[in-house]
Amino acid sequence: MFLVDKLILLAAVLLLVGILSSKLSARIGLPVLVLFLVIGMLAGESGIGGIAFDDPAWAHALGTMALAMILFDGGLQTPTSSIKAVWKPASLLATLGVLVTALITGVAAAYILGLSLLEGLLLGAIVGSTDAAAVFSLLRNAGIHINKRLKSTLEIESASNDPMAIFLTVGLLEVLVNGMEPGAGLLQLFVVQMGVGALVGIGVGWASVKLINRIHLVASGLYPVMVAACGFLSFGISANLGGSGFLAIFLTGVVIGNRRIAFQRSTFLFHDGLAWLSQIIMFVMLGLLIDPLSLLDVWFEGLAIAAVLILIARPIAVVPIMKLFGFNARETSLVSWVGLRGSVPIILAIFPLMFGLEGAELIFNVVFFVVLISASIQGTTLPIVARKLKLTEKPPALPAASLEITALDEVDADIVEYTLSEQPRAAGRRLSQMALPDTTVVAMITRGQEVIPPRGSTELQAGDHLFVVLRPETRPFVDCVFSDAPDTVSNDFPDQPLRLKGSTTLGDLRHSYGFAINESESSTTLDALLHSKLPTPLSAGDTLKLDDGIDLVVEGILGERVTTVGLTVASEGENN
Repeated sequence: MFLVDKLILLAAVLLLVGILSSKLSARIGLPVLVLFLVIGMLAGESGIGGIAFDDPAWAHALGTMALAMILFDGGLQTPTSSIKAVWKPASLLATLGVLVTALITGVAAAYILGLSLLEGLLLGAIVGSTDAAAVFSLLRNAGIHINKRLKSTLEIESASNDPMAIFLTVGLLEVLVNGMEPGAGLLQLFVVQMGVGALVGIGVGWASVKLINRIHLVASGLYPVMVAACGFLSFGISANLGGSGFLAIFLTGVVIGNRRIAFQRSTFLFHDGLAWLSQIIMFVMLGLLIDPLSLLDVWFEGLAIAAVLILIARPIAVVPIMKLFGFNARETSLVSWVGLRGSVPIILAIFPLMFGLEGAELIFNVVFFVVLISASIQGTTLPIVARKLKLTEKPPALPAASLEITALDEVDADIVEYTLSEQPRAAGRRLSQMALPDTTVVAMITRGQEVIPPRGSTELQAGDHLFVVLRPETRPFVDCVFSDAPDTVSNDFPDQPLRLKGSTTLGDLRHSYGFAINESESSTTLDALLHSKLPTPLSAGDTLKLDDGIDLVVEGILGERVTTVGLTVASEGENN
């Protein structure tokens, strides 16, 4: 048997164990990060697997590639609307927050471990950033639902704070090992890292969208691969120009993910699987790198540093920033607690080993122990803390699947499959009563093995599968119509009109979206309401202002009949 045959078998076994352990993670509430690290340690030289792996250079190379892919997938799934809403607090948390956390933790580490101040600050810088993979996994896969602003802040902070931690780590190593003068040298390094990373990331992302939508490849399966290549191209260009490759690849993912591209759905599914594979490989490999017995030598010091990091440094860094941007005490407490450390600190802890710093092995072991404590305690208790702070919300109504429209040019439509649950908002009502957006079409309904032609008189039932053709911007409205929670009123609609047929009744509108329109009887249509409240003859642009900040705008007229009505809801700030 060749060596490669054994390696393939070993890799398959570790991957299967890692994948199956993700199911166990959801059941016991332990982050997958911890389980994958434990699997790696058990498979290592001191564990039952007996695999010898002690190559920091290879660990750094594989870890960097895996982390880049995780950040790229995170960028693909991050809407620009979320970034626009929270970029100020998230960017401060990702820069100033990391700096404050590193300073406080570093000073404590120098005292606890008996290191010099610069060596202590180096350890503080290494554990200064939260982990994107761990935060994304918990917030998106662990069934925790919090408000959109708070969730976006946590995700964007975790995805964008790695460059700051890397900058501090590399800068301090340059000072400690190569004698670089702190001050102007560090400032220049910071500007180059952030500036080049941002410019390359946005530029490559824009060019990638143009390339993907214009090139006609022989096989559709090559499009997801080409998107991945564009992400790594962004990372490579930025890193070779002295910028932050991690920031660049994340921004490239954001740019691509927020544009319509060919084979978009299959591309996103491909990268979601690739990100999971990267997590498994990275965490198992890092587990192989550590000797579990060496953690026993630093458990007390590691526990003390972890306590300072979690209970003192992170809250001190977070509270002023969150208060500055109007977050309440409960939201601030949750952000202070969701400071999970993960793969990035462990990968950064390899840097001192590669630089040949004296005492690097001690720093690596302490960082590994701190990550285990942080991920285990904070990750496991996050759902409990969120519930105790009363920040959890009902899960949003998500469709079972978005189907691919296989066109190479941009198609401004999606086919979405909705499955009605046992108590959906739509059950027992006719299709004509759904108050769907004007451009939305129900193409097919299946019930068991029966295909039902969609007509206005068709009565929907729990368990029905509906295949709906819709424009992407109307999806939040359609999601609400087919929501699993009939008593829930959505407050997360996009900042654009909901365009409805003039024949839509007020009763159907209230039932479908929860809008409190009490101007007339439930059977009154929007056409009749506008004619009764506004001077006639009506014309496009005429507006009827109702209570609760609801405006009805005439958008389409045929003869004297209003065919299309635009409905807008003022935000809370506009109402105050």
